Amino acid sequence: MKKSPPPGEIRIVAGEWRGRKLAVPPGDAVRPTGERQRKALFDILGHGRYANGGVSMLVGARVLDAFAGTGALGLEALSRGAASCLFLDKAASSRAVCAANVASLGANARARVLAADACDPGAAPVEPFAPCNLVLLDAPYRSGFAATALATFAARGWLAANAVCVVELALDEKAELPDGFTRDDERVYGQTKFLLGRYASS
Repeated sequence: MKKSPPPGEIRIVAGEWRGRKLAVPPGDAVRPTGERQRKALFDILGHGRYANGGVSMLVGARVLDAFAGTGALGLEALSRGAASCLFLDKAASSRAVCAANVASLGANARARVLAADACDPGAAPVEPFAPCNLVLLDAPYRSGFAATALATFAARGWLAANAVCVVELALDEKAELPDGFTRDDERVYGQTKFLLGRYASS
């Protein structure tokens, strides 16, 4: 049986950096998405309806990892072929850990760690980092922040047309996508639920 990483440590699941360790700050202020849940999510994004002519949508993607924490979601995307990732977090301690993880993987050229509130992020950065065609939101559970963040990202030019949006939720949490977004799917893995949709603006 595959062993779980020790407390305070998680790993990249697949791709260029498979098995590489990521730092996690002590305490419970940051709740990284577990390895099993990340594997399941990225398997969905790499195949089926999200693939482009049989090629994973992750290849060449511009990614936005909001409420980034350790950066595990965005770094998993980069490991699997994404072109770039913007990591947003308003907490200095989380940004420091995320930036250290980016640096440890040698990903600085493809990543930016921004001090920003995902619910009020300001104007979008310029190319090559935006507009993004994959947005990953792991907001604090039961906060209701994800819908506000998505609506704000759309209004301020962060999202490309038809961008795929993933919202991570607690198992018992209900959430709706804001106007301008369509729901594709909902998947449950243990105590984690993923709501998947698209930004429907043309």
